[in-house]
Amino acid sequence: MIDQQMSLRGGAARLPVRPRTGRFLVLAAVFVCAACGLVYELELVALASYLIGDSVTQASVVLSVMVFAMGIGSLLAKRLRCRAAVGFGMVEAALALIGGSSALVLYASFAWLGDSQYALVGFSLAIGVLIGAEIPLLMTLIQRVDRQDAGGAVADLFAADYVGALVGGLAFPFLLLPVLGQLTGALFTGAVNAAAGGALVLWVFRRDLTTRSRWLLIMVNGSVIAVLATATVLVDDFERAARRAVYGDQVRVAVQTGVQEVVLTGADRDSLDLYLDGRLRVSARDEYRYHEALVHPAMNGPRARVLILGGGDGLAAREMLRYADVRSVTVVELDPAVTRLARTDPALSELNDHAFRDPRVSVVGADAFTWLRADRGRYDVVISDLPDPGITASTKLYSAEFYGLVAESLAPDGRLVVHAGPLGARPRTFWTVEASVRAGGLATRPYRVTGRYAGLAASPDRGGGEDREREDWGFLLAGPGVAPRLALAPGGPVPRSLGGREELREGARAADDARLPGLIPSTLIHPRYWEDV
Repeated sequence: MIDQQMSLRGGAARLPVRPRTGRFLVLAAVFVCAACGLVYELELVALASYLIGDSVTQASVVLSVMVFAMGIGSLLAKRLRCRAAVGFGMVEAALALIGGSSALVLYASFAWLGDSQYALVGFSLAIGVLIGAEIPLLMTLIQRVDRQDAGGAVADLFAADYVGALVGGLAFPFLLLPVLGQLTGALFTGAVNAAAGGALVLWVFRRDLTTRSRWLLIMVNGSVIAVLATATVLVDDFERAARRAVYGDQVRVAVQTGVQEVVLTGADRDSLDLYLDGRLRVSARDEYRYHEALVHPAMNGPRARVLILGGGDGLAAREMLRYADVRSVTVVELDPAVTRLARTDPALSELNDHAFRDPRVSVVGADAFTWLRADRGRYDVVISDLPDPGITASTKLYSAEFYGLVAESLAPDGRLVVHAGPLGARPRTFWTVEASVRAGGLATRPYRVTGRYAGLAASPDRGGGEDREREDWGFLLAGPGVAPRLALAPGGPVPRSLGGREELREGARAADDARLPGLIPSTLIHPRYWEDV
């Protein structure tokens, strides 16, 4: 009864293939289009997280806007159902062009305009509308192919859609990104999308098309594929031009590792800048100010065994090795490509005084949190030289649980020093880090150091925008039981930038004067870091 009521009037349409074959081809197109659609979503999230930061916020913006837009697209598709074949072909051509070029345009917006947030929302909205229009049109097409009740057709369509999404979701991180990269991967996905949608309509449903519609679809799809292919050929030139716009004309090294994009600029050690995922991490012009303030106050006491969490550039290790009584330095760095670059790049290795050639230094390529859980060593000094807590991927490395693991790895009179972000510009982040260190079982001694050169951010703080106006670094010196004394080691090497005990005392007083009481520690299940305004 239901089958009779829900079958299309007049039965299946006349097709150049058998109904079962036609149904299979429609579901295959659903599979491909769903895979492409999810790749577009993931591409937007990944690139926005890289360009803008805070992956949780970017994922929320992309997914919420896209799902909302899909609803709008479904409603708009009602007007196309009477010409479902040509409508679907045009929707897929538009989706292929917009989705395929989205990464390119986002990167261009970031490189030349300095902001890609509006472009991100615009692409999320446009792609969502077009994806939302697919299912109503495909529902109409599949019922033109074969007699089937609406419930069965919906089940088949969504099954193919979900399986395609699974394949697209897995292909993006494991195939497209490592093999083709973000820009070429998106362009290739768009070409596949246009070919699949155009082939379905021009072959299976060609008898539904007028001669004018057929030639229109051929020209539109051919033009889309030609545009995407041309962009693919020129993508390397585009990347070089965009990098020059972002980093200047002296880009020497630009490599996409399995973890991040690494860029080195500058002709020699005195002009070197190191960028990780578009953020300035090291500038030779003032990095020594940051690394001396990070390392030397923690070296006042036993220091035979030292652990550096992060610090793959070798600059914190350089300061450690200035102490003759340091017997071992273990560097735990997530990205082996950074430590390899610090060993082999002439300018960077000269800047770190060839620290990784010292036999006292050993390097471990691992996530600091996971490594600490398995390590059973005890260390006199632990240096936390990690990306800023405002970057979502590093939030767990500023959690109370993480500092609990660090506390277990410290010797009874050991010290931990943490770079907690700029105190003047992001006080809530700084004091949330301090509360998290205390929640991990350590007593803290906060301090700040001024003197950063204007326009530079040679530390795990992010470079760019308002960040470049900051003029201080904020640190936490911590230990089990009683907070360590803030002073330089007697008889130790003399830092170039720290003026001695009085400057450190002034930095501690300035930090205490800026204290924000009552902040709650950040934990793994309830992270509490955000960018201060």
